[in-house]
Amino acid sequence: MNPLSRSFTTTAQGGLLNVLKNQCGISQAFDPTGGMVHPPVSQFDAIWDTGATNSCITQAVIDACGLVPVGMAQVHNAQTTTSEEVFLVSIYLPNKVVFPGVRVTRGRMQGADILIGMDIINRGDFAVTNVGGITKFSFRVPSEAHIDFVEDYNRAILKAQSAHDGSKKDRKKRHKTFGRDKHKRK
Repeated sequence: MNPLSRSFTTTAQGGLLNVLKNQCGISQAFDPTGGMVHPPVSQFDAIWDTGATNSCITQAVIDACGLVPVGMAQVHNAQTTTSEEVFLVSIYLPNKVVFPGVRVTRGRMQGADILIGMDIINRGDFAVTNVGGITKFSFRVPSEAHIDFVEDYNRAILKAQSAHDGSKKDRKKRHKTFGRDKHKRK
């Protein structure tokens, strides 16, 4: 494991989730290496959306953090294309996973004030599991390994077959006696 890795896991409280949501923070853009005074961080509900190219924030976040637009961008969703203001922010995920200087657009959404898109998700490893009817999602940066369920399954099958077959010597011995009647008849 990389000692510089940062990660978090969010666990559903009682069941499967249809929406991946947790608390995240937003502040004015801040570079911790620049010697600036750290701006205040405001916490909001965030939705994780692998179908979103970029992250966005609502007007409530803009107002709470005193954000000033740095430009405009065309924003496309399933129904429309709009021109929206762009803001430069620092995004604080759980467990001190921080992304400084992220460009986000103003957007409208229900149930949360931050949408975490692929611009953040593709910087690390992201996994969703539902074991025992409980949803968990986990994220780490930097990316450390691929998760491949087919590869895991095939590796487990080979391991089980190897354990079942025993050593090469045992297999030869079994092969020699295969089909022979072990009991002598009179």
